Amino acid sequence: MENKYEMILCIVNTGFSETVMDAAKEVGARGGTVIHARGTANKEAEQFFHISIQPDKEIVMILVPQDIKDKVLHALYQHAGLKTEGQGIAFSVPVDDVVGIASPAEKSQNTEKPQNTENQ
Repeated sequence: MENKYEMILCIVNTGFSETVMDAAKEVGARGGTVIHARGTANKEAEQFFHISIQPDKEIVMILVPQDIKDKVLHALYQHAGLKTEGQGIAFSVPVDDVVGIASPAEKSQNTEKPQNTENQ
C-alpha cells in the first residue's frame, strides 16, 4: 500500500528557512514548520563536504502529498542546497497516518449546505 504523504525535512543555516519555504511553495507545498536547532558537525565533516559549517540551524518540516515530493526536494536543492549560502540538506520520510488535513474533496463536502430535513 502506497503512502499518501511524505514529510520533507530541510536543515539549513539560520536565516534561510524563508528561502526553503518560498522554493517549496513554488512547486505546490502549502506550508511548513520551522524548528531552531544547533548542529554538531566537526572539522572532519567540514573537510568531507568542503564547506564551513555554521552551528546554528533551522529545520523546516514540510508535509506534502507524495506526488509532489520529488519536485519539492529538487526545488530545495536548487535554492537552498549545500552549494548555496543556506548550505541545506533535505530528505523525506514516509508518513503512515495523518490527521487534521482535509483533502480537497473532503473540504468541498464540508462546505455544502445541509439539506432541509423538515417534514414536508
